[in-house]
Parts: sequence; structure tokens; C-alpha cells
Amino acid sequence: MTKRRPCIAGNWKMNMNVADSLKFITEFTHELKAVGDRDVVIAPPFTSLYSSGVALADSELKLASQNVHWEDSGAFTGEIAAPFLVDVGCTYVIIGHSERRQYFGETDETVNKRLHAALRHGLTPIVCVGELLEERESNKTWDVIERQLKGAFANVTMSADNMPLIAYEPVWAIGTGKTASPAQAQEVHAMIREWVGRAFDAATADAVRILYGGSMKPSNSRELISQPDIDGGLIGGAALNPEHFAAIVRSAV
Repeated sequence: MTKRRPCIAGNWKMNMNVADSLKFITEFTHELKAVGDRDVVIAPPFTSLYSSGVALADSELKLASQNVHWEDSGAFTGEIAAPFLVDVGCTYVIIGHSERRQYFGETDETVNKRLHAALRHGLTPIVCVGELLEERESNKTWDVIERQLKGAFANVTMSADNMPLIAYEPVWAIGTGKTASPAQAQEVHAMIREWVGRAFDAATADAVRILYGGSMKPSNSRELISQPDIDGGLIGGAALNPEHFAAIVRSAV
């Protein structure tokens, strides 16, 4: 089995102005000291991407965007193109987050188009999938996630140098304080890995990194990340606190 390099990504959502972002980076790098054998990614809001990119230029931390449009330029008011993200130092991009789906009409089809655009420009996508509370309670978790995976990865080629990450985010556990138990999270991660094996091949399934996103915090991160198919986390609330985020990063060993 491939030893997968853990990845901890902090999604700041619509928080942190430029000054806040730079203060966080200073405090976080002081707190963490060394990244070690893992990838640490932060996703500031668009207005903080450039300044954060400059601040991170000499560090091992990676910069991500919270979204990307599928066209490289054009009349798409309010959207952001992959070449612009590359220009300010982004190497990762979050695609299809549940809040994008819930509030802004993101669909499996548009997730797929954004994924193709990200890969075309060398960005590493973090593709989000996950079920609502009512879908879990009616035993539709896997039906929903399989549909999202099939839609997102339609006509996508996965290879060692072109490998998106997948983030499983149970929507009922985002910002609610509820967390899927390690066993619940592991079960879905294992099913996602099995799906990748069927859709692509065994080597890709073994190599793909699958992150857990759903109220991961210092008190539960080690137990979650120690599960065999959980390769890190996509962190929301706890990523806004440099001390808490550093503690989660340290737990990813």
C-alpha cells in the first residue's frame, strides 16, 4: 500500500481581511515551527489571496482558492479564473463545497467543469462530496456520494502527477459541532476509495488522498486521521484559530 502524505487544508470561507490573514500566517508559522511530512494548505478569501501568497512565498505552506470558474476569461461577473489563481500563487483549489452547492446553485455538472479547468492549469483540486442529514437518515448516503463522484469525475483522467484530492464532508456535520464518528467517517472514506478503484484503477485508488471535512478540531483530529482511509482534513471553524489549526496539523502523522 502507498504511504499517502497527509494533507490538512484550512478553508477560511468568508472570514479574514488582509490584515487578519497576515496576522494569522505570522502566528501560525510561529506556532507550527515545521510542516514536516505533510501538506498544509490555507484557503483565504479572494481579497487576501495575493498578500497571503506573498507572505507564504518562502514557506512550505500551500495557497488555495475557495472556488474557480471553468472559463479562462470572459463575461462572468464575480467569478475567478484558474490563470488568475495561478498568477497569485495558488497551487490548490476547493471545488464543489457544500455551501457552494447549497447557496449558489453549484451542480455536479458545474463541479466537473471547474475540475477540468483546475487540472488544465496545474492546480490541485480538492473535490467536495457529502450528504445532507435527511439523506443520511433515509440511508441514501452512498447513493448521493456516488452520484456526486460520477458527476464530478466525468471524463477526468487521474494519474500520479494529475491527482485531485477528495474531501468527504457530511453536510450535517459542517459548522454544527456534530462530527461523524471515526467509524462512520472511515466507512464512507473506504467506499469512496473503492469507487475510485472501480472508476479508475487500483493504483489510483491506493494513491488518492481523501480528506474528512465536518467539524474536525484538535480534540478529535488524531482519532479521525488515524483511520486507514482518512488522509487528512478540510477544516473550517478550527482553521481560523492559529493554535487550533497548528494542533490539528501536528496530529496528522
